[in-house]
Amino acid sequence: MTPVRDAATLIVLRDPATRPAVLMGQRGANVAFMPGKFVFPGGAVDPNDAIVPLQPLPAQDHARLTTDSGLAPDCLAAAAIRELWEETGQIIGQPAAWADPPRGWRGFAASGHRPNGAALRFFFRAVTPVGPPRRFDARFFLADADDLMTDPDDFSRAEDELAHLQWVHLDQARDFDLPFITQVVLAELIAYIARGGDLPDVPFFRNDDEAHLVSRLGGNSPLR
Repeated sequence: MTPVRDAATLIVLRDPATRPAVLMGQRGANVAFMPGKFVFPGGAVDPNDAIVPLQPLPAQDHARLTTDSGLAPDCLAAAAIRELWEETGQIIGQPAAWADPPRGWRGFAASGHRPNGAALRFFFRAVTPVGPPRRFDARFFLADADDLMTDPDDFSRAEDELAHLQWVHLDQARDFDLPFITQVVLAELIAYIARGGDLPDVPFFRNDDEAHLVSRLGGNSPLR
């Protein structure tokens, strides 16, 4: 059976009160996982994500991330911030010197920032289904575009993992070639906006050979 790798994804939400949009890009046509699909920035967790100086996550998000997880919550949050940086050139961070960053974080550190986990909310979790050549246990984080330390329309520092980087308006998202799970996440995001930012629990979509189970992580109190 294909091993399941830990992964992190970052949904950046812009203009939620007027015309909500999220930052997305298109995967290459020849990649092994989700070729040609429009996705949020994200990818596999790197071991060095566990040793970066991260501004801590909010307490409730930290607690929710510990459910059925072998990785530290701050490691997962750091991975999401790193993937956003690599794939879009956008920074969720705080201005600070960082003298000796580990491999994978040197470009981020050179920008004059350290990663800011306090700007993230744990929003969604999904294990990709059996069948594709790669499987991931992906944690989706949500951040507000107002917390970006960079120009939200400048993708000049992005690596070439995603093409056609753009802000996709939620009312036009169905026009894009989206993975099924991304469609589910966007439906949850629309409901979240309609609730005024209340996040009473976190959906967890499980996939295995025998069942497709959905559970909800966390309590019933709103966040922040």
